[in-house]
Amino acid sequence: PKAESLAEPRKIKRLTRGEREKMGETYEWTAWVSTCGVVSIAITATYLRLLREVSDTGAFPWSELVAQLALIAGAAVGMEFYARYAHKYLWHDSLPIWLLHESHHLPREGAFEANDIFAIANGVPAFALCAYGFLTPGLFGGLCFGAGLGITLFGIAYMYVHDGLVHKRFPTGPLGKLPFLRKIAAGHTIHHTEAFDGVPWGLFLGIQELEQVPGGLAELEAVMEAADRKSA
Repeated sequence: PKAESLAEPRKIKRLTRGEREKMGETYEWTAWVSTCGVVSIAITATYLRLLREVSDTGAFPWSELVAQLALIAGAAVGMEFYARYAHKYLWHDSLPIWLLHESHHLPREGAFEANDIFAIANGVPAFALCAYGFLTPGLFGGLCFGAGLGITLFGIAYMYVHDGLVHKRFPTGPLGKLPFLRKIAAGHTIHHTEAFDGVPWGLFLGIQELEQVPGGLAELEAVMEAADRKSA
């Protein structure tokens, strides 16, 4: 990446096996607690919002529910395209942002890395949309609430697939055996090798990006076979 060539070389600290295991336990605990907390709040807030609408109007707000569900799906898919754009043109090509993202391309020196700040940054608009949508009755409020939940859903899925399955920051159990998720993991591994100048930039649709690159799918199969041999 252009920004990478401008960055000063860093001295990498190698972690012991015990330190890596301790980091994994810390991140796993944080991931499960945050996920359970966010999901519980989201379910409770959705129930209370619909209950309030029923109490105020005497009828179930089907239009708001449909709008909310549509925005959940739309925002979740839209975040994949936003993440692809931001990853390529901001995180790698903008030097100030690269200095944060660079930590993700280096061995970790603790349970967390500077790149984790992007998860917090994406959580701010999600929380704002959810809070505004919860407090605002009517269709528009439902749309905002759904958009916030969609961003949150994407963030949770991204954390478990990217941080857990791909980068092994915590165990993912049976998720790691699903063929589609294994392909996603292999695609992101290719991004870190820079075999195709950083492609794929996205995560969940990374396979489609590799389809557009000559030799991309062949490399994907090779990485998956290597992963199978390593785990055997």
